[in-house]
Amino acid sequence: MKTTTNLSAIQTGQGRPRTMKAIVQHAYGMADVLHFEEIDKPVITDDEVLIRVRAASVNHADWVYTTGRPLIARVAFGLRAPKKMVRGKDVAGVVVAVGKNVTRFQPGDEVYAEVDAGGFAEYTSAPEDLLAFKPANLTFEQAATVPLAARTALQGLRDGGRVQPGQKVLINGASGGVGTFAVQIAKALGAEVTAVCSTRNAELVISLGADQVVDYTREDFTTSGKRWDLILDLIGNHSLTEFRRALSRRSTLVLSSGTGGRVLGPMGRILRALALSPFISQNLGIFTARRGRVALDELRDLIEAGVLTPAIDSTYPLSDTAEAVRHFAEVHAHGKIVITVPEQGL
Repeated sequence: MKTTTNLSAIQTGQGRPRTMKAIVQHAYGMADVLHFEEIDKPVITDDEVLIRVRAASVNHADWVYTTGRPLIARVAFGLRAPKKMVRGKDVAGVVVAVGKNVTRFQPGDEVYAEVDAGGFAEYTSAPEDLLAFKPANLTFEQAATVPLAARTALQGLRDGGRVQPGQKVLINGASGGVGTFAVQIAKALGAEVTAVCSTRNAELVISLGADQVVDYTREDFTTSGKRWDLILDLIGNHSLTEFRRALSRRSTLVLSSGTGGRVLGPMGRILRALALSPFISQNLGIFTARRGRVALDELRDLIEAGVLTPAIDSTYPLSDTAEAVRHFAEVHAHGKIVITVPEQGL
């Protein structure tokens, strides 16, 4: 049941406008299905927090939601049109209201979160357990780049890949949103890191700690004859057979997202990897993604300790989110694309 009473004026946001600007999607398609509209603000439940969004960031998941591709995603998102019409999963902002069961946060707290949807808006709501306090040494724009991308990098390398000091690790897609965090995390875990990216992004990944760079426009690492102890694949541009050629005998391939077929997307390749893995010496598979406060607290500790630094490709105002998503889809961004929401007028 929605909580509309028994909260103080500051908790309910009484006196504030009941509508907000947001990026709304009524149908599946390319970036032009994303429209800047005025809609009702979220109404929080007893266990939720209302956030005044200051920044958000674009992820591959937002593109999947926008296009409805692969088609299997529509089973969860909505068969003919998205059930949740406001895009955006990663946000950073300020708490403006809390439900009566919320104990960790209060109005005025600066937070960041990976929400189900609704981040490309002036306000969004989320359960308390999906939020954490924003890293003190990051701006809202920087903090908004972290939740999904950095969590994927951390859990993929540490939990899925079980990286050990001295191991040789290759990051396929090292200059992207997840990849820029993965390079830094692999180095922090003591690995020797090879970053796969284009010529123009080589300087970036080296600045983040990569020991070697493979320019995919000039060299195919799967045919180089070199071997790695762990490959984290963030692109999906090689077959399992090709990846196995680049792995040492007892090593690990961790698959995360990437492209794939129209119907199953990357799931087809992931399922093949899981089926093959028990019969070979190499470990092929995925990792269990665990979002929420624990992961965000871990990332905040790494950021405040100076281990992780967000890499931002470009920023767009909320009203230009469709163009930001188009940029994400059409350009190989180096780092994250950020959506900014002005403080004035909220």
